[in-house]
Amino acid sequence: MISRKEIKLIRSLNQKKYRDEEGLFVVEGEKSVEEALQSGFEVIKVFRISEIGEEAMSRITLLSSPSPALALVRKPELPDASQINDLIALRPLSLGLDSIRDPGNLGTIIRLADWFGIGTIFASQDTVDCFNPKVVQASMGSLFRTQIIYCDLLQIASEFRAAGMPLFGTFLDGKSIYEEDLSSNGLIVMGSESKGISKALESLVTHRITIPSFSPSTEKRADSLNVALATAIICSEFRRR
Repeated sequence: MISRKEIKLIRSLNQKKYRDEEGLFVVEGEKSVEEALQSGFEVIKVFRISEIGEEAMSRITLLSSPSPALALVRKPELPDASQINDLIALRPLSLGLDSIRDPGNLGTIIRLADWFGIGTIFASQDTVDCFNPKVVQASMGSLFRTQIIYCDLLQIASEFRAAGMPLFGTFLDGKSIYEEDLSSNGLIVMGSESKGISKALESLVTHRITIPSFSPSTEKRADSLNVALATAIICSEFRRR
C-alpha cells in the first residue's frame, strides 16, 4: 500500500525546491532502481507496480508513463573544498559542464562519463540538477557511479591550471581534435547548448579544440553538434590515444 502522504511527497520531488528541502530524489525503472539498491546511496523505500497496482503507480510516476518500479533515494552529501582539492591533486581527467540546461543531455553525458571511465563531472551552478527525474532516467543508473559536483566552475578551472594540468575547451574555431595533443589528465569543458563556453572560462582554456566537419558542402551542413553527441566523440578520442 501507499499512503496519501507518500504520494504527495513523491509528486513534490518533481521540483528541485522540494528535492533540496527533503534531501530526496526519485528513481524509476527496474534497471535504475536495481542500480540504486546496489550503490552506496541510501534507498529509503521501493514501490513496485506488482505490489501497489498500476493505478497507484500512475499517481506517483514523474515520467510520461508508470514504470514497474520506483524508489525514493537520499541525495548524497556534496564534498567540501578540501575534498575537491584532494580530488584535483590526483590529476584526473574530468569533465566541466558550463550551463548545460537540457536534462536529457546531462543524463546522457553522465552515462558517457561512466562509459569512458571519467569519474568526476564539475558542473556550473546553473547546470540542470542531476537529480531531476529526466536526468536520472537518461543516465540509466550511471548517476550512481559518477560524481557530479556543482561548483564555481571558474574556480575549479583555475585549480586545474594551478596544478599544472591542461584545460581543453570546445569551440567551432578550435584545432581539430584529431590533430591536437591530448592528455590523460586535465579538464574538458563543454559549453552550453546555445551560448557555448562563457568568456570568463574561455580565458583559462589552454587548448581550443573542435570536432571538424567532413561535409563536402559548407553551405548545406549542420552548423553544430548536440552537446551530448559532441561529448561522446571527444571522450572517445581522448581515451583512444
